[in-house]
Amino acid sequence: MSETPLNTGPQASDWTDDRWRQTHLGRLLGHAMRRFDERVLVLMAGNEGVPLALANLAARDQISAAHVHITRHLALQGSRLTDLARAAGMSKQAMGDLVDQCTAWGLVQREPDPLDARARRVVFTPVGLAWLQAFKDAVAQAEAEFRAAVGKDVATVVALGLEAYAH
Repeated sequence: MSETPLNTGPQASDWTDDRWRQTHLGRLLGHAMRRFDERVLVLMAGNEGVPLALANLAARDQISAAHVHITRHLALQGSRLTDLARAAGMSKQAMGDLVDQCTAWGLVQREPDPLDARARRVVFTPVGLAWLQAFKDAVAQAEAEFRAAVGKDVATVVALGLEAYAH
């Protein structure tokens, strides 16, 4: 009786070219998102409308892309923590920690939910709304820089392609 090898899949010698692991679309999208978010934070740190304390936190890398999730996902009329966490793709506990930090920095506050007396909403403070405006300005500037770097036509195709892919 002949023995059959247990592993009949690809062998290590079959993987002579593994560059694909560094250049596949998912990895490139991840790198692009990190680069974009980092640029947005730099621009926000330099925005004159941002309170100095927040600008200093951003300039010292104390505010990260994770904190931008609140800026990106918090509804203007406020959101419940569970809804905010779901929109950001985070656990309720992780989002709660971010909300606590942003509350300490004066960006958001918790207040009673007018639709449910037992629930609370997270809402922007006036400082948080200034931060949101700085975020809007920074995103517009980062997008303009992207268009300048790759060209208007490529930027348009990338935006349309990503929008179609995301939906």
